[in-house]
Amino acid sequence: MADEAAFSVVMLIFRFLVGLTFASHGWMKRFGPGGIDGTAGWFDSIGMSPGKRHAVIASTTEMGAGALLAIGLLTPFAAAGMIGVMVVAGWAVHRRNGFFIVGNGWEYTFVVGLVAAVIAGFGPGRWSIDHALGLSDDFAGYTALVIAVVLGVAVGIAQLALFYRPAESTPAGA
Repeated sequence: MADEAAFSVVMLIFRFLVGLTFASHGWMKRFGPGGIDGTAGWFDSIGMSPGKRHAVIASTTEMGAGALLAIGLLTPFAAAGMIGVMVVAGWAVHRRNGFFIVGNGWEYTFVVGLVAAVIAGFGPGRWSIDHALGLSDDFAGYTALVIAVVLGVAVGIAQLALFYRPAESTPAGA
């Protein structure tokens, strides 16, 4: 196994790139083409109503969880935020399209959620705010993995149960 210094450097780079990528996804929902109103309309169209509220929640969660993961602060909770968003996206948008992202399937949401869980389980490494605050021992291993996965999946399922109301599809020829 790699030494602790190498692990911390690799985890810093990994956390930073994954976190910033996830945060930028939220940024695009909020400030990209169409802005929050365009995102809200899309959320309404997929059955996440009210769309504006869910667009704000999704973009804020993506930016916040991504930023926290990038700096290694409250790492299992940042991972839980990412997992929760991916559970909702995977179910509401991608599940009907099969696995592969080439057909708009749920492959990407699964991989992002898995990466978040792995980062939570391994912990943020020494080059993190969690480590600087003395939280690294608490925020790594099985406890952190369970926090990230259970909390993330539970919040995602709760959001779907409370707010996901897709339009009924009309059978062909009806």
